Amino acid sequence: MNHYLLIYHLAPDYLERRPALRAEHLDLAWDAAASGELLLGGAVEDPLDTAMLLFAGEGPEVAERFARADPYVTAGLVERWHVRRWVTVVGEGAAAPVRA
Repeated sequence: MNHYLLIYHLAPDYLERRPALRAEHLDLAWDAAASGELLLGGAVEDPLDTAMLLFAGEGPEVAERFARADPYVTAGLVERWHVRRWVTVVGEGAAAPVRA
């Protein structure tokens, strides 16, 4: 199992437009978490211009599928997004544990 970061670059008016879509977005996210695909997700503050979601899967498709279905993306609250493999090496859930 590998880890993938879904990185959202948020629109300047994200905070103003978020309330109308937040419940639908959170439902999608909690469903993905319940299935074990989404491990963590949230916004990066100061400034609030980025959000990151950590997925687990064999490939990036699980994160890509989430982004394509996310109302934040389809409604333009996310200006652009991309997925990066994150090679985790330390911690209980590390995908490729490395010890000294």
